[in-house]
Amino acid sequence: MTMTVELGALEQVVDRLVKEGRYGSKSEVLRTGVRLVQEHEARLAALLGKLQEGIDDADAGRVHSIDEVRAQMRARWAVDGE
Repeated sequence: MTMTVELGALEQVVDRLVKEGRYGSKSEVLRTGVRLVQEHEARLAALLGKLQEGIDDADAGRVHSIDEVRAQMRARWAVDGE
């Protein structure tokens, strides 16, 4: 499938990457870029999912006080201090 893409100033970056031999073609550069965006979006979705889990837990009252968390951390990692 052929696609026409207007890159503007980014075209210089693509051209340089191909010219330097980092990539075999402009299409290869763009495919790599799209894969990186897909990976980024997947990580973002996972993070947002974890944030929602935390919000849901807080809304449901499944929380611990800072003193409880501190005690658990000290017990687990033998943290010295306060």
